[in-house]
Amino acid sequence: MNNVSYKVALGGVISSLCIFAMFLTGIMPFLYLTLPMIAGALMTIIVTEVNIPWAFLTYASVSILSLFITFDKGAALIFILLFGHYPIIRYKLEKINIRPLKNLVKLCIFNICAVVYYELTLHLLGVDDFTDDFSFFGKFGIYVFWALSNLFFCLYDYALSGSVEVYVKYLKPKIFGGKNEKK
Repeated sequence: MNNVSYKVALGGVISSLCIFAMFLTGIMPFLYLTLPMIAGALMTIIVTEVNIPWAFLTYASVSILSLFITFDKGAALIFILLFGHYPIIRYKLEKINIRPLKNLVKLCIFNICAVVYYELTLHLLGVDDFTDDFSFFGKFGIYVFWALSNLFFCLYDYALSGSVEVYVKYLKPKIFGGKNEKK
């Protein structure tokens, strides 16, 4: 759809849902990973219904607002650095026809973002006991955590694929009454 009012309204609704999910991280801190993932998954609706630049605009607004509204700044950083932009970038990455290359690029993006998140958490937020959480794995704790993080990311990517498919095939026709047109 090319209607600007539709884009603004949809962007506002998705932004408010994302901000609500991010706000809930302060109320339910045990969901500090899940809620940013859900907020990020909502970005796929903007990519599907409008376009990538509009999705990045929505992502930027949610990122800035989440820094001010979210009580858990770590969760805000998780959204900003790991799960907010990935569903938007993923749309372009899915066009790579060579599956191993596509998966390698996805993992490289995740690992770069994870290192930036780790460094910001360590230096900006001052969480210096971050590596102590992995000591129960012994001297290889950080490596075990890194491997588990990559596995977790692969599961997130797979779930994101399923959520996009569910939206396009089942929810979109119900919402728009069978009008399955692309902008």
